[in-house]
Amino acid sequence: MSARPAASRRTVLRGVALTPVAALGLTACQGGDDRAAPLSGPVELGPESEVAKDGAKLYRDHNVVVTRGADGTLKAYGTLCTHAGCPINKLDGTRLICPCHGSEFDVTTGKVLREPAVAPLKPLTVEVKNGTLVAGPQD
Repeated sequence: MSARPAASRRTVLRGVALTPVAALGLTACQGGDDRAAPLSGPVELGPESEVAKDGAKLYRDHNVVVTRGADGTLKAYGTLCTHAGCPINKLDGTRLICPCHGSEFDVTTGKVLREPAVAPLKPLTVEVKNGTLVAGPQD
């Protein structure tokens, strides 16, 4: 019976170096305590004029996206990814793209366009008060 060769210094150091990286990946998927919280009450977003017809605007500070249809109808959704709770910070046309795992959502419907997320975005209320967009949680 032959003895197994001892692990080289390089093999041991490579394993030690990769351990923290793997732990970071697990932490990101689990969310953690620094995750953004969904809206708990109404928030003023900005002037109504910021959202053009057939357009969308991402309000990163409040984790909200607002769209306006061709008929002028406003819709709003929370922009916390339904996969791992990451705040979504990229709007490309009418697609929201999550920076954590690449999930994509349609901002006009809230539906998932690309997994790993499977649940749609959370719809919010949106109204105009004195020319200012105000979003809040639905009852």
